[in-house]
Amino acid sequence: MEKRVRFTSRWLPWVLVAPQLGIVGVFFFWPAAQALLQSVMEQDVFGGDLHFVGAQHFRRLFDDESYLQSFRVTAVFSLLVAAVGLSVSLLLAVMADRVVRGARWYKTLLIWPYAVAPAVAGVLWMFMFASPVGVVAWALQYVGIDWNHRLDGRHALALVVLAAVWKQISYNFLFFLAGLQAIPRSLIEAATIDGASPWRRFWTIVFPLLSPTTFFLLVINVVYAFFDTFAIIDATTQGGPGKDTAILVYKVYYDGFKALDMGGSAAQSVILMVIVIALTVVQFRYVERRVQY
Repeated sequence: MEKRVRFTSRWLPWVLVAPQLGIVGVFFFWPAAQALLQSVMEQDVFGGDLHFVGAQHFRRLFDDESYLQSFRVTAVFSLLVAAVGLSVSLLLAVMADRVVRGARWYKTLLIWPYAVAPAVAGVLWMFMFASPVGVVAWALQYVGIDWNHRLDGRHALALVVLAAVWKQISYNFLFFLAGLQAIPRSLIEAATIDGASPWRRFWTIVFPLLSPTTFFLLVINVVYAFFDTFAIIDATTQGGPGKDTAILVYKVYYDGFKALDMGGSAAQSVILMVIVIALTVVQFRYVERRVQY
């Protein structure tokens, strides 16, 4: 029989959740309201003249080809980061789950990248791919690949995707490994006795039971690709060459703090917030149907 907590006072539950509500209000709802207000206002960079302009900033954004390009770059970047990151992390977790000797050292090495700051991760990967002195760039040139992420947009996009995936691998790995260890071994053993191959056991037993973990990580990685990769891009390519790696969150920063277009930057942040909320709702509305709890 389910036990439920009953409060004798009507105000006690509100008092208990008040600190969390205060944190959410101060660090989420208040900045969101400020961005929404600023997106419909025009103000000079010195905070002087302020007047209402309505949807002028939004109309100007969708007439800007560079802003529309940032949509395409963000879509490709977030898709690659989520897909590659989840796939590699799942593969590493499956391998770690099978390791018997030295398992603790193997798992510790895979967790280390999570302790690295995003900006530091971006600088590390930039040094490794710096042409022609970087160790990876030198190896690529040795096999005939003329790598230069400062001139080639495809190379730059590949670099920031690799850095972003590497930074997030540890987080995904921990959850996948925990999910694998929670699967009853009796199910795997029964399938083995029935003659199922390792590949068939994975797709018919292991992966369906990992679907709640996979769905959770999919949502987290999409949000990560949209927001938390700013420091990696800023430290690695600064949105270049041209605008080939300028995703939406980086363009918000560039237009607001470098171009000093505060109203346009606020409008971009509102659009970015709406996009991420819509993607999260779509994932919970449609993707969650395939999750087997």
